[in-house]
Order: sequence, then C-alpha cells, then structure tokens
Amino acid sequence: MAAGRVCVYCGSSLGRDPRFRDVATAFGHTLAARGLSLVFGGGSVGLMGCVADAVLSRGGHVIGVIPSGLVRREVAHLSLPDLHVVRTMHERKARMADLSDAFVALPGGMGTLDELFEMLTWAQLGLHAKPCAILDVAGYYGPLLTFLDHAVESGLIKAEHRSMLLVDDDPERLLDRLT
Repeated sequence: MAAGRVCVYCGSSLGRDPRFRDVATAFGHTLAARGLSLVFGGGSVGLMGCVADAVLSRGGHVIGVIPSGLVRREVAHLSLPDLHVVRTMHERKARMADLSDAFVALPGGMGTLDELFEMLTWAQLGLHAKPCAILDVAGYYGPLLTFLDHAVESGLIKAEHRSMLLVDDDPERLLDRLT
C-alpha cells in the first residue's frame, strides 16, 4: 500500500478520553508521513475532523465523502479540495469503499460500527479483499472483541472470518500489518 488510500471510520465527537484525540491525530500524521491518502466521512468535527486536520497539517491528501443531509450536522470540512457530497448514507459508504484500499476504525459509535461491519461482511462474502482493522485506543474496543470471540465460540462466526479483522493499539504497527 505504498501510495494507497486508507478509509478511516471514527466518531463525529471527541469522546471523553483525551487519548482518542491524541491517537486520531497521530494516525493522521502517520498516514501523511507514509504518503497514504485519507478517505473519511467528510466532517470537520470530532475524531474524524482530528484525523483529517492531522493529515492536512502534514501536507497529505484527504478525500471526504458526506451526504448532503449531513453537511450542516457534521459540519462538512468545506476547505477540502476533494469533498464528495452524495445524496444518501448508502452512497457515502459505497463511494468510500470504492475509493479505499483498506479500512480502519478508530473509536466511534454506531455509525463507525455500521461502516466497519459492512466492510467486514463484504470481505466475508468475497465482494472485496481489502483489509479491515481496528486501531484500539485505550482498550475502547475490548468488549466488542470479546463479543466477537464469543460469537466464534458459539459457532455463529467462523474463526477464519474473525481473523479477517486486524487489531492493534499502535498506528505504525497497524499500518505495517495492513500492507
């Protein structure tokens, strides 16, 4: 992924733990330093804004994709030279998937989980072969990972599909694993 595009899913709020913001910023800096483009939800607020601002601050390329109905709500990052305004959330997710070579979730809520799990499902179904990952900041995703392991033990997720989700707590290491 020497000159690839990494899609980042994360919160449109900052959350309560300052480490979320710190790692979002560090991840953005790391993307730019490696010459990787950021594909994200197009907002200027929350963790998604932090990642985008960090990439931009280091001269990196950022592609935002936002539905017209969220332009105001998520305070669209209107200064981006590459901002795609689409009609629906379905179009947003499809466009982000088409533009990306890999998918990474940072801390976020239901939208983040929706986007990550859709990409994992598509990979499981063979609709793409792009890596999916979690950057697990301060153990944020620990309970979810425990649930996924429980689902494997319960026979509802195959171990091979569970192993498709890469997890790390270090931005550099995670990007190394994505390649």
